[in-house]
Amino acid sequence: RPAPACVLGIDLGTTSVKAALLVGAERGQVVAESCSRETQAHTSSLEAGPQGMEQNVRRIVRALNECLATLPQQQLQRVSHIGISGQMHGIVFWKKGEGCKWTECGTGPIFEPEEVSHLITWQDGRCSPTFLSSLPLPQSHTSLATGFGCATVYWYLKNSPDFLKSYDAAGTIHDYVVAMLCDLKKPLMSVQNAASWGYFNSRNKSWNTDILKKSGFPVHLLPEVGDPGSIAGRTICAWHGIPKGAKVGIALGDFQCSVYSCLTERTDAVLNISTSAQLTVSMPQGFQPPETPDPSSAVTYFPYFNGDYLAVAASLNGGNVLATFVDMVARWTEELGLQVQESAIYTKIIKAALAQNNSKLSVHPTIFGERHIPEQMASVTNIAVSDLSLGHVTRALCRGIVENLCSMLPVQHLMETGVRRILGSGSALARNEVLRQEVERIFPFPVVYGKDVDAAVGAAMVM
Repeated sequence: RPAPACVLGIDLGTTSVKAALLVGAERGQVVAESCSRETQAHTSSLEAGPQGMEQNVRRIVRALNECLATLPQQQLQRVSHIGISGQMHGIVFWKKGEGCKWTECGTGPIFEPEEVSHLITWQDGRCSPTFLSSLPLPQSHTSLATGFGCATVYWYLKNSPDFLKSYDAAGTIHDYVVAMLCDLKKPLMSVQNAASWGYFNSRNKSWNTDILKKSGFPVHLLPEVGDPGSIAGRTICAWHGIPKGAKVGIALGDFQCSVYSCLTERTDAVLNISTSAQLTVSMPQGFQPPETPDPSSAVTYFPYFNGDYLAVAASLNGGNVLATFVDMVARWTEELGLQVQESAIYTKIIKAALAQNNSKLSVHPTIFGERHIPEQMASVTNIAVSDLSLGHVTRALCRGIVENLCSMLPVQHLMETGVRRILGSGSALARNEVLRQEVERIFPFPVVYGKDVDAAVGAAMVM
């Protein structure tokens, strides 16, 4: 009897690329193999200055190729479907027909980026509140924010119009990978990603083209939009040994895929802490978001699957806050003439925090602001001599990350919507026991944890 087909799930994250191979079993699909590679793709931008946040697409694709090369060839040759998710809001530009070149390597044909810009990520801060307020008002249920694809295009239109003339296609990083795998003549984007770019009406599933054209926006760069779960095309080469002609799904939001990998009951809430952090609950079937957003609301509505929506407290402050703290400690030790690896610092501060069950310190960790209050910065209060150890500070920082998320979507609201359980996912939560302890301390519900490849698994499950 022939071996059962496999489904490959890929997640192109902010700091790493993850892949998971799912195979059918008696109790449904199970993860047969998974792998992860750090992209180390961050790069600087002279144009955007210190507010810019860009990544090198070649490094991201190299990490993807390295990741897939570690998966068993026998199973890759049985892949019939590929599901791809990635970081929403961000944007990458390329030239149609010249976005990549295909070459042979040990595991079969691979593609390498060619005429491609940097990825301007969701963390990009070049669009100031003043700049955003000068843009036309979108006809959308989401407020426009810095890091959103359309806002970034407007920034280039004003500050570097020649940059835009070099390219004739754009999408998220995962839209780009789908377009290269299937040789799409025009990029195709899911409703999930389109809603995260701004200037998209989720009710009628269309761009605000009239509003955009009036302000000179290059609407030819906007991708076509399709439903999450639909097929974008088929692989044009036997990529890493995956058969030519394998079906590739339209690229999906990483957050929605993380939720999809674990959400089984409408009475579950999902808490995801990776680079950023989200707390979400399902909206009732048939729910439609308001036609205009409330800019001061901490909760936004994300398109999910089958026309459903998720109510999401989407914080810009998650694992990136801890990473910044570790970087700060590393810089301090370097200034003192010492050298300590950041990975060693991370291990030691978590160990120190585990030894401190409590800390009177109060850390409000919003160093990256929040979309609903972009001007708010971080603060530390209630500082006492007794609570100045690394353990106390790390414990308070982890608690602050969870408390900040909880303030955006309070426990009382979760109870009112019938939540009975918290499902925890994301790399920061998977690797940090102190964060998990604080989640259990703050939320009065049972907590069940997933793994840090949840988005890749979810992307495969959708297929």
